[in-house]
Amino acid sequence: MKIFETLAELTSRTGQAIAVTDWFTITQQHIDQFAEATGDHQWIHVDPERAKSGPFGTTIAHGYLTLSLLSGFFDRSIRIKDVRMAINYGLNKVRFMAPVPVGSKVRAQVKLLSATPIEGGMQVAWESTIEREGSEKPVCVAEQLARYYL
Repeated sequence: MKIFETLAELTSRTGQAIAVTDWFTITQQHIDQFAEATGDHQWIHVDPERAKSGPFGTTIAHGYLTLSLLSGFFDRSIRIKDVRMAINYGLNKVRFMAPVPVGSKVRAQVKLLSATPIEGGMQVAWESTIEREGSEKPVCVAEQLARYYL
């Protein structure tokens, strides 16, 4: 885990890689729970038998499930000690570049793009590249905005 003592420390790290998370295994249970929560029950995600004859030979994670992993990845890999509250502010760009077959291990590489002062804190842009173990192509690249308040 990368620990920053103060929010101000971020400004000197602009343009740098900050963290690489631990691997996380995507199970069918994760996929099914996401489908249940969102109402997205497309067969390519939730029907293992039908998916065997589909384009990937197995079920795949929803793109938005993959994207939603970023919250947990951040929670387990980056900490800023003097921040009293952090909120997701949005996304500038998201691309899903490759599928995530069930059983895949994924992790994120996080780069700090910018840190801009705002009233009471700082707005930070992160570039997160989610990669799948054994694949040269990332499965998702997202530019996220977060606001940190002192």
